[in-house]
Amino acid sequence: MVSDRTGLAAVLAAARDAAPVNSLDVVARDLRTRFGARYVSFLFVDLVGNRLLRVSDMTDGSPKDRTEPVPLAASGIYDKVLRSQKLVQGQQDGRGRRVLAPVTNRGDTIGVLELFLEAVTEDVLAQVEEAAHALAYIIVTDRRFTDLYHWGNRTTPVSLAAEIQRQLLPSAASCEAAEFTLAGALVPASDIAGDTYDYSLDHSALHLSVTDAMGHDVNASLIATLVVNASRGARRSGMELAEQARQMHQALLDHGDHTFATGQLLRIALDGSRAQLVNAGHPRPLRMRDGSVEEITPQVDMPFGFPAQDAYQVQDLDLRPGDRFLLYTDGVQEREAAAVGLPKLLVQTAAEHPREVVRTIVTAVADAHGGRPPRDDATVLCLDWHGPGAARPDA
Repeated sequence: MVSDRTGLAAVLAAARDAAPVNSLDVVARDLRTRFGARYVSFLFVDLVGNRLLRVSDMTDGSPKDRTEPVPLAASGIYDKVLRSQKLVQGQQDGRGRRVLAPVTNRGDTIGVLELFLEAVTEDVLAQVEEAAHALAYIIVTDRRFTDLYHWGNRTTPVSLAAEIQRQLLPSAASCEAAEFTLAGALVPASDIAGDTYDYSLDHSALHLSVTDAMGHDVNASLIATLVVNASRGARRSGMELAEQARQMHQALLDHGDHTFATGQLLRIALDGSRAQLVNAGHPRPLRMRDGSVEEITPQVDMPFGFPAQDAYQVQDLDLRPGDRFLLYTDGVQEREAAAVGLPKLLVQTAAEHPREVVRTIVTAVADAHGGRPPRDDATVLCLDWHGPGAARPDA
């Protein structure tokens, strides 16, 4: 139950009664009223995780255009908040004490709440953290009804192909549960090459997938649409892994016009009893265990859509508590990106949250192209397996 002392019940009720596009202003108004906060703003994290987009609340008389892009790498304090997932205090100036809090839901970083306070106490800081936590739930609820939060994730123009591709991705790039922590990221090529990643959690299992459709631009996005939705349809109907793979394969045979897609599907029992994998012509995954990285070498079937492929092999995967597992597409191995060195990066980021691991990898891939757009998509999906009965890690 929400404590009346914190005032969160009132702000949640006010957000419920306001239009979805005004949720940020509702929270800002509450912070102004309770603590005399000044210059309240919210900074969205973009889809790649390299930039922020600041949105100021309207109650301070800001001009109509109230947005400001902020490069994350050069931001210092914002990057610190997102990496640590803890409230951070900045310097005191004429506006008051600068306070920043992460806005995160189940491990998915939505952004940063920033404000200036005249009086700072431990109790006030605790309530600011709670307000940021409430804001995360408000945004997750309200983004179903408005494009505001989709717009806030975008710091560059989006093509038709990219729009299709992004709608295929999970609505949250990261997820935490007692048994696992995971995060995914995608660096799109200039002409989009059909990469996707997906995950879903049910009562007994975690489902993961990474796919890479042939071709570029809109055609690749359309192929990816067939594959991803065939996978989701089979999964949501309770089909086992072999049937999910068969339906993805059949979707391309029936509607793909002689196209194909590589992919990997995983099903991991939450009780730790079994982990299974299907590899349809896709790059081999990596597993880090006890500080050492090795390439997993499953049997490889033909890509989805190849007429000669029969039933897909469902193979057991050795997955133990403490393992870090990385799925990726061939854009990470493309000529310029090959210098990135995934095993080395996994070792270097061993102590980091999967969210930071994938951000490090996609940033390294982008940097490897020397400022030029990548010629192929690069997608990574990182899983930390804690195992059954594990205590949930801090967000």
